[in-house]
Amino acid sequence: MVNIGIVGMGFMGTTHYQAAKGLKDARVHAIVTRDPKKKKGDWSDVKGNLGTGGGQEDLTGVSVYDSLDELLADDQVQLVDVCLPSPMHKDAVIRALKAGKDVLVEKPIALELEDADAMVAAAQESGGKLMVGHVLRFFPEFAYLKERVESGEFGALNALHLKRVIAQSNWRTNERANDNGGIVIDLFVHDADYVQYIAGVPQRVFASGVQNNFGHIAYVTTHFIFEGGPTISGHCGGIAVESIPFEHGFDAYFERATVSFNSSGSLRIYTPEGEVEEAAVGKVDSFRDQLQYAVETVAGRADGSKLSAESARNSLRLCHAAAESVRRGAPVDV
Repeated sequence: MVNIGIVGMGFMGTTHYQAAKGLKDARVHAIVTRDPKKKKGDWSDVKGNLGTGGGQEDLTGVSVYDSLDELLADDQVQLVDVCLPSPMHKDAVIRALKAGKDVLVEKPIALELEDADAMVAAAQESGGKLMVGHVLRFFPEFAYLKERVESGEFGALNALHLKRVIAQSNWRTNERANDNGGIVIDLFVHDADYVQYIAGVPQRVFASGVQNNFGHIAYVTTHFIFEGGPTISGHCGGIAVESIPFEHGFDAYFERATVSFNSSGSLRIYTPEGEVEEAAVGKVDSFRDQLQYAVETVAGRADGSKLSAESARNSLRLCHAAAESVRRGAPVDV
């Protein structure tokens, strides 16, 4: 049995807690929060952009701590699940690794590359496992596309376009949006990560963007340039009207099929014969599957590569390159 300690009970922390209910050979042993209501299991004020929220939880049997230090002193906790705001990732992760814990930290790994490098180095020095929760890799539609790329079933992937859009009023577009990385690092990192997950790290990035009234990048269109590889692009931003609170998807152009997905619809396969099929990928709890993989890694039954910290660092690098390209109006070498 792997005992998990969740640090931070905001939207992601409560999402991870709910997902952990479906785990095999693992359980949430402890949580860390300073909020009096949350300590009592009242998470009704927690809201997020996936249509889910908090609610009321019975925390019987769960240790509730005020601080990370208390959690790290608990010898029963093996996996520390860091769901704090991104600027707090580095300190919490390094302290947990030094305390002899394995760690899963929410994406992005950090806001700055130097912090990400320090976290990776701390994991290497401690011998602990450091994993980063890029959950898009566990979404069934995106997992399906990854499998088709690797199997070659539809021939080579010639081109891919990714889409991720939220409403203008989302908190990521307000005056303090960049405190947590802003659109590019907090949201676009999903797509940047997926690009290098299926195609590797591109040689260059070329991006253009739209800035909001606060001078923040509110929308970005990016070309990931691979020499001799597929043409891959993506657009992401907090630019939609209020009736589109969240939408993501992709169009993948293979030699012998086109695979298309939009979160408001289904995953479809278009064949050269003019047929259109709906792929039966099923509905899964991607956060549960991600946590289960982390548990399997802690238990030694998985190698952790799917949640690689080094890979997450590269994803962050692509985001910084995109932001730099918007500012310079020119391609940026990766």
